[in-house]
Amino acid sequence: MTRIVALDPGTDRTGCVVLDGARVISSDVHPNEWMLGHLRSAVDVGEQLLAVEWLASYGMPVGKEVFVTALWIGRFVEAWVSRGGRVRLVYRRDVKLHLCGQARAKDPNVRQALIDLYGPGKDVAIGRKATPGPLYGVSSHAWSALAVGVTAAAGVGQEVGA
Repeated sequence: MTRIVALDPGTDRTGCVVLDGARVISSDVHPNEWMLGHLRSAVDVGEQLLAVEWLASYGMPVGKEVFVTALWIGRFVEAWVSRGGRVRLVYRRDVKLHLCGQARAKDPNVRQALIDLYGPGKDVAIGRKATPGPLYGVSSHAWSALAVGVTAAAGVGQEVGA
């Protein structure tokens, strides 16, 4: 299976998880400028898939934050594609449907679905410092990035790029 670099972009910080098959290789939240530099210099881009949470419009007014996030998504995608990489854009709605079976699911439901997928239960999936589980260290926006990666690994989303 292809290695997946999954992103949950924000206005100034981005959650990132690297998956090798179902195994979480790394997870963190980085400043956007750092993430952009990392994507521009990543090794073996052609062997990896960049999965990015994409924005959807539901007819409601949005604020500046949405447009700033869209700009960062475009920069991340361009950096990856310009090096010959593939990108899969994944809507949040599709993440919820894939992991929870319903679009009305909330972030805690998505997190619990991920724990169940890697579990059973929090003690196995996350573990403790002395006995870390496969999701040990995943925090903050990296949970959303993990959800995007797992969903992209199932073939959900729109592929763009090389």
